[in-house]
Amino acid sequence: MDQTKYEEDNSKNCVLDSPVPACAKSEPCYLGIDEAGRGPVLGPMVYGICYSPVSMKEKFGEMGFADSKTLTEEQREKIFERMDKETDTLLGWVVEILSPTYISNSMLSRTKYNLNALSHDCAIRLIQNALDKGVHVTEVYVDTVGDPVKYQTKLKLLFPEIDITVAKKADSLYPIVGAASICAKVCRDKAVKSWVFSEGITMAEDTSYGSGYPGDPNTKKFMNDKLDKVFGYPQFVRFGWSTASQLIEKQGYPAEWVEVLEKTKVGIVE
Repeated sequence: MDQTKYEEDNSKNCVLDSPVPACAKSEPCYLGIDEAGRGPVLGPMVYGICYSPVSMKEKFGEMGFADSKTLTEEQREKIFERMDKETDTLLGWVVEILSPTYISNSMLSRTKYNLNALSHDCAIRLIQNALDKGVHVTEVYVDTVGDPVKYQTKLKLLFPEIDITVAKKADSLYPIVGAASICAKVCRDKAVKSWVFSEGITMAEDTSYGSGYPGDPNTKKFMNDKLDKVFGYPQFVRFGWSTASQLIEKQGYPAEWVEVLEKTKVGIVE
């Protein structure tokens, strides 16, 4: 998966996709949606979709898809390589990389935009992306975020002509969602591993920031070592996470913001 486009500016969201196979435009297709990186305090969250003709479900299932979290990184890479070789005849995929800067800004904005709403909107964009490319989507399967009934109702109102199923652990129930999960996870793993710090931070070859999950010892070490007491963290860190905000509050220098009101000059002509 070529992520050069994202690496050029990892402070912004980025959409990457495969070619659309001709059969996906001429035949009814089913589409799966899943994400990777919802919980980490470091790096992007990635949403992925995969779609394939309904008539090829048996062939599609033979590729051995499963929830990406149950597979090793090497297994995910190999399956994705096989997927990428089938984009002419069997399937297509799209991923949207949500940068940590975007996630932080969304969650800390004056108008609150929580992670569930952010996730829903990303899934909606990806369904629309496939439709705009001419994919003949008739079925959608989604790994739920929040209440599955409410989420399914929301999607059904937006896409009334599509049969939509939202379920818990959909990645283990539907191979098409498992495939989307693999796309998202492979993309996130690569983005985290090859992260270029715009702040000029360099990591020694024998060090690691780990998986990005708050409980990871390497992530904990990174969070402690890379905290600037004045400016906080590099934009690789999600500032909206309590893990980050609590460390900043505890270890950073206190700051007081004073609002300065300019006095209006009356009757003075420049």
